[in-house]
Amino acid sequence: MGRQIAVFGTGYLGATHAACMAELGHDVLGVDVDEAKLAKLAAGELPFFEPGLPEVLQRNIEAGRLRFTTSYQEAADFADVHFIAVGTPQKHGELAADLRYVDAVVESLAPLLRRPSVIFGKSTVPAGTAARLSTRARELAPDDAFAELAWNPEFLREGYAVKDTLHPDRIVLGVDSTRKGNAEVVAREVYAALLEEEIPFLVTDLPTAELVKTSANAFLATKISFINAIAEICEATGADVSVLADAIGHDARIGRRFLNAGIGFGGGCLPKDIRAFIARAGELGASQAFSLLREVDSINMRRRNKMVELAREAAGGSLVGARVAVLGAAFKPDSDDVRDSPALNIAGQIQLQGAAVSVYDPEAMENARQLFPTLEYASDVPTACAGADVVMILTEWKQFTGLDPIELAKCVRQPTIIDGRNCLMPKAWRNAGWTYRGIGRP
Repeated sequence: MGRQIAVFGTGYLGATHAACMAELGHDVLGVDVDEAKLAKLAAGELPFFEPGLPEVLQRNIEAGRLRFTTSYQEAADFADVHFIAVGTPQKHGELAADLRYVDAVVESLAPLLRRPSVIFGKSTVPAGTAARLSTRARELAPDDAFAELAWNPEFLREGYAVKDTLHPDRIVLGVDSTRKGNAEVVAREVYAALLEEEIPFLVTDLPTAELVKTSANAFLATKISFINAIAEICEATGADVSVLADAIGHDARIGRRFLNAGIGFGGGCLPKDIRAFIARAGELGASQAFSLLREVDSINMRRRNKMVELAREAAGGSLVGARVAVLGAAFKPDSDDVRDSPALNIAGQIQLQGAAVSVYDPEAMENARQLFPTLEYASDVPTACAGADVVMILTEWKQFTGLDPIELAKCVRQPTIIDGRNCLMPKAWRNAGWTYRGIGRP
């Protein structure tokens, strides 16, 4: 039996959640202030690249289970289950998260509620936010509308968002332990199809649910920064970090995933979430967590400078007048997201040091051009690499990992490649006459 659900925010998280809730058989209304974005979505077009999502979106619009509006009143009249899926970007000039969009949903929606309703927060927020919003929702909602707020964090990986919504590895629900409510019963109805698959369903208090998401991201970021710190030791000793990661990854307690040395993490989530966590740890006086996370962030940012140094060395000591091909602009493959992308940041730094930089990415060209308009953008790999002194692979798209070193050598001025993601076979490139440089590899 489907519920009537409103999803506030139709960016990456909101559009994915709305389409997938409709896929589960619910009637869904996506709510946003951006009319142009809504018109695009209503026509079945996504404003971002995410494999598998366009089909889910179109199928559910055609089935009449998914539509979009700018009206909070319409959402309040239509639904008694509401999801907050708006952005929590980093505050300008600060580490902390900007919560104005999350606050605005509660401020605008709660006074319009006319029947018992559950508001589920999905956005990533600092611990303490949910309790504050729970109190605020009760203050603003009319007495006969029992407004209950719970927190249900998302764990989406870009490139796998549909799978992660429809078949997650766990569902976490934080409920307000100060008052008995209906949130758990409603969540079990909303996610009934997932619970039939025996996906773990963890019910916690509000701060635990908030911290589960930020802690998961902090752990993944720590794992990446850890292997990058080890890569520095490998470079000093002549060891191979990729083989080392394979070896320690066989230990089930460690695991191989997220142990890829390279240019570090980026994207719209990990960097900002880590920084918001650092800011919150500082406010709470948790100094050890604060110093650990700060070091994780700083190791990550150092990787970018290291890549610029490698490019300068490869170009003969100076980037002035050098031609550098950068393959990859998105922060990861199967995404067009360039927010805090290490690849673009490195390309920009290299250009500032005097190089002519030509960038190619299979999906992120338009977004990259908006963020870094002064870089040169090529239509394909051979054009990007034409006359290059240095080729850099900075996003591990399949199109790049499968490149033929013999063919590519015909395009460049100098066969020098820097593998910023350790995604190529060094032997194949060296055998084809290339000077190959990886990260933490001899």
